[in-house]
Amino acid sequence: MREVRAEEITATVARLCIEACSVLGPDWWQAMAAAEAKEEAPLGRDILKKLQENALLAAENLEPICQDTGVAVVFVELGQQVHISGGNLYDAINAGVRQGYTEGYLRKSVVDDPLLRRNTGDNTPAIIHTEIVDGDHLKITVAPKGAGSENMSGVKMLKPADGVAGIKKYVLQVVEEAGGNPCPPIVVGVGIGGNLEKAPYLAKKALLRPLGQRHPLKHVAALEEELLAAINASGIGPQGLGGRVTALDVHIEIYPTHIASLPVAVNLQCHAARHATAIL
Repeated sequence: MREVRAEEITATVARLCIEACSVLGPDWWQAMAAAEAKEEAPLGRDILKKLQENALLAAENLEPICQDTGVAVVFVELGQQVHISGGNLYDAINAGVRQGYTEGYLRKSVVDDPLLRRNTGDNTPAIIHTEIVDGDHLKITVAPKGAGSENMSGVKMLKPADGVAGIKKYVLQVVEEAGGNPCPPIVVGVGIGGNLEKAPYLAKKALLRPLGQRHPLKHVAALEEELLAAINASGIGPQGLGGRVTALDVHIEIYPTHIASLPVAVNLQCHAARHATAIL
């Protein structure tokens, strides 16, 4: 049994909140360089350059890439051999979000009641997804999710007879209806299978995969490629102003489902694919 103190979790989450909102990974830089080389529209190329300049300034100064620093979505892999001491896991995570969003001067965007709309003032509570895994490690990923892209996402319960053609049609429908609202070039997370609540979780988790990395199953990887080509043929382009690059990538995650169901969820991510990870 390995002990991890709650205060260490809090400090780690606080650091990850600031890093995730300010620093994009090497996979993003590679994807944006490839997008700039591919984009034929002069305005589109200029937008892609400006987005990279903005990201560079944010990283150099450890300042937010975007004013919408989102809801803190936290993915936790908790090893079975880990014992949290000195506090509750979720309390420690929320304390870290509170600290990180305050110390990093990140915008607080969470309201306590979706009807009364009072701001909580510290961006808590976070949305926390926990998986129990083998081993004695605690892996934490903070993925700030802004409303501009989240509001353009969707889920639909297709019929099994709709098949792959129905999945393609729905994904393209979501992207085309979103247009420039989610700040393209976007990353498209797709969850297929499970049930009504599982599919959106899969779509959100798909956004964490490094850009350019394909699904290990060949038929799923092929569908990712087909969807990426179709989305980039839509003409929406960078920031919705036309061009060849509407999406940087499409990532799909799948899960077993009921014989009578074909759930499909699409979670759109703006061009700033923000997330940061630490292993304790």
